[in-house]
Amino acid sequence: MIAGIGVDVVDVQRFERAVSRTPRLLTRLFAQGEQGLPVRSLAARFAAKEALVKALGGDAGLGWPDLEVVSDPEGRPAFVSRGRLAGVLAARGVRRAHLSLTHDAGIACAFVVLDGSAS
Repeated sequence: MIAGIGVDVVDVQRFERAVSRTPRLLTRLFAQGEQGLPVRSLAARFAAKEALVKALGGDAGLGWPDLEVVSDPEGRPAFVSRGRLAGVLAARGVRRAHLSLTHDAGIACAFVVLDGSAS
């Protein structure tokens, strides 16, 4: 059963300007393991976080670094479900958060589908 769907797009150039103007955005928006990535990857991860918040129907008290995105060895993105995020997902009956990312033509896009328990 689908428990939520969210999508978000980010203008990569605008995102890069914001990070250049305010470098501490990196520590406010991203977990430590995300911070050294190229700007287009950071923009896609920011879109992923926004899409997840939309799929949840709000931030549920989560902070941006709580929503860490990683890639497996094949490059498939996923949210790290631990700490506060794990608690929110469990409380809402979400078994898995499916994530797709892309960036092309100066736009980063993320799509999230929350897979919920059948009830």
